[in-house]
Amino acid sequence: MEVAAAGPSRSHPVWQRLDAYQVGPETADFSFIQRLAHENGWSLAQSGRVMEEYRRFCFLAVTGSGQATPSDAVDQAWHLHLTFTHDYWQRFCPEVLGRPLHHRPTAGGPAERARFFEQYAQTLRRYEQVFGAAAPADIWPGAAQRLLQDPRARRVHPRDAIIIPRHALRRWLRQALLLALLALGLAVLLQTLVGASA
Repeated sequence: MEVAAAGPSRSHPVWQRLDAYQVGPETADFSFIQRLAHENGWSLAQSGRVMEEYRRFCFLAVTGSGQATPSDAVDQAWHLHLTFTHDYWQRFCPEVLGRPLHHRPTAGGPAERARFFEQYAQTLRRYEQVFGAAAPADIWPGAAQRLLQDPRARRVHPRDAIIIPRHALRRWLRQALLLALLALGLAVLLQTLVGASA
């Protein structure tokens, strides 16, 4: 992945190591990118984009003076990476980042919410300064979505629920309404024809 020319990141040794890094063994039949896609319902292309943004987040987190807050998608990559415990703690942190990178979730409450809003906004500002462009909005949404809407997401197993995307449900409801109106129109027309012939 090419990092924008702005800032020292392209030649920074941490970025060079991140750019060359791959989670887990290269010989795995089910790669990290495939697992990330599978667990989140993403395409492989989307999973690859999220992984690149995870690299950028890690760079910001270990080269900045303050704490960095990931987007929800980037946090999903981080959570999965943490399950590769040996790789994360024995290889990634010491050899790639040069230091531990701990995951510190919110403790909850209004003060924490305000702190995370500020941290997330600062992360997005620093992203733009370091990488020379705004973070992609489909992976790094605004703070309100990230900190108020995204935490409401829940894992749902298909055996326990019927999962219908909202856009598909709206389309089906429109079609059902159209069919109901057509049926009603036909019923009225038939009643009118029967009444006229009697």
